[in-house]
Amino acid sequence: MAFDVHTVESPNGTNRNAWQDRKLIGQLIAVANLAGSGAGASVTTAISGLQLPANYAVNVTPSQDAVCYVTSKTKTGFSVVMNPRLAANQLAAGTFDVTIIA
Repeated sequence: MAFDVHTVESPNGTNRNAWQDRKLIGQLIAVANLAGSGAGASVTTAISGLQLPANYAVNVTPSQDAVCYVTSKTKTGFSVVMNPRLAANQLAAGTFDVTIIA
């Protein structure tokens, strides 16, 4: 059953919203990534064309055995760097999911 949410609260001691009158939560599902060029090679995927506040958090969930981190955050996007979890592995072409919170 669907319901309306009218209040979102941030716990004391945490970073507050980038905006005082709203909470931003967005998702990018199944963003394509290229295959790695060899064992241990990282892959960087640029995400652009967004409208974001100056401060926001990004969580990335890869669809393969990899570790991801975010670089080059701006108000219009960021880059996701994906590394194979084991140096002997090679990244496959695949996807990752992104959640943005501000």
